[in-house]
Amino acid sequence: MSEITPDLVRHLAGLARIDLTEDEVVRFTEQLSVIVDSVAKIANIIDAETPITSHPIPLANVFREDVVLPSLTQEQALSGAPDQAQGRFRVSAILDEE
Repeated sequence: MSEITPDLVRHLAGLARIDLTEDEVVRFTEQLSVIVDSVAKIANIIDAETPITSHPIPLANVFREDVVLPSLTQEQALSGAPDQAQGRFRVSAILDEE
């Protein structure tokens, strides 16, 4: 069993400046005990031959070829714009800058 006690939960809550009710202290004591016990079980299973991993399943990035395809011309892209200037979309300023 873990060494999580109600007094320890109260102490940790005080360090974190969290006010807990007595019901919360009891509930968190139980929950933290389960977490600590689970981590302890895993630590007991791991030995020197267990490979260190960051993920249980090997990960690989999936990339696609970067292929240039036909797209809109500048004029086509701007054709539906409510406002444009110098070949760009023109939008209202969101900062107090011009």
